[in-house]
Amino acid sequence: MDHQNTPRRIVVKVGSQVLCDANGALNIPSLASLAAQVSDLGQEGWQVLLVSSGAVAAGTGVMKTEAGAKKLQHIPNAVTRKQALAATGQVRLMETWRQHFNARGLTVAQVLATRSDFQTRRHYLNMRSCIEALLDCGVVPIVNENDVVAVTELMFTDNDELAGLLAGMLNADLLCLLSTVPGVYDRAPGPAGPASDYIRRWDDKQYQAEEIVQRGTSTLGRGGMHSKIAVARKTANLGIEVVIADGGSENILLNVVAGVNVGTRFPAQGETSPAKRWLASAQASTSGSVTVNAGAEAALLDRSRLTSLLPVGVEAVEGPFEKGDVIQIRNNAGEVLGCGRSRYDHEEAEKLLGQRGHKPLIHYDYLFLQAAK
Repeated sequence: MDHQNTPRRIVVKVGSQVLCDANGALNIPSLASLAAQVSDLGQEGWQVLLVSSGAVAAGTGVMKTEAGAKKLQHIPNAVTRKQALAATGQVRLMETWRQHFNARGLTVAQVLATRSDFQTRRHYLNMRSCIEALLDCGVVPIVNENDVVAVTELMFTDNDELAGLLAGMLNADLLCLLSTVPGVYDRAPGPAGPASDYIRRWDDKQYQAEEIVQRGTSTLGRGGMHSKIAVARKTANLGIEVVIADGGSENILLNVVAGVNVGTRFPAQGETSPAKRWLASAQASTSGSVTVNAGAEAALLDRSRLTSLLPVGVEAVEGPFEKGDVIQIRNNAGEVLGCGRSRYDHEEAEKLLGQRGHKPLIHYDYLFLQAAK
């Protein structure tokens, strides 16, 4: 690999099933191997951010063997029960990571995040500055969702989503999603029919996620392969290469960065500005929305030109939202096209509906369009 003056960055997400067994006990050999590989990557010039699942699963293991298990079963609220498990398991998980990274001469830092950290530009930049400072100091940030305070509306879909958002935030060179399968299978594995093989290189024109992946989640985690593909496609469209691979495979991270033909690779698609990467992270928590007409939809989706959203192309406004808020853009069928930072508040936007001769409602520089499904 070529060594460059600018550090290369990789975001590594490790799933619960890689880190824990079915009973919630931490898989020590797996943690030790990953810590060793992260250390080796640091020696090769990589800055590594680790998104670690496993707190809730580890908490389950703790509560099965220590006092309090019976009392925990009597907590009727599922969110509260999960928060208690996360608070218990996070201690064990982080201490185990600390021990194994310390053995390699590395310091770790705990970073807990909720969706609200990505909602406003100010919070987003503050979080980015903190993580970049840690990376520049040679510290390994270990990020997890802040399950202890997260409620349903502030929860990420799963840690795959969180990892994708962080990769965009840091303008990472690579996002690696580690699970317990070698990659994305070309069809759902099953006892009958021809044997499945996994896809080495994803191509949107060749593959449709709905046709080859069964929906569902694992026993320990919230995410499934369908979620991983969605995150991988979105992140690749921000200009970041993504690999879905088996976290239990020997030296998997070293092989991925060396270009060895392992896992399913999603090639980076062009480059995206920092502002658009923030918008990509904020689109799940928009303040309002606008509906555009067919002409505006066609203009926005025409990738051969740079187009802002003008008031003349807007048919309806749903608020409330303020000037500078991120709002969703929909077509007449109700499909989400993307999002953007509004130049007007919702009252002014309603007054300008369908009118010509006004400044854009959303300028191109602050407009993020989703990849086609």
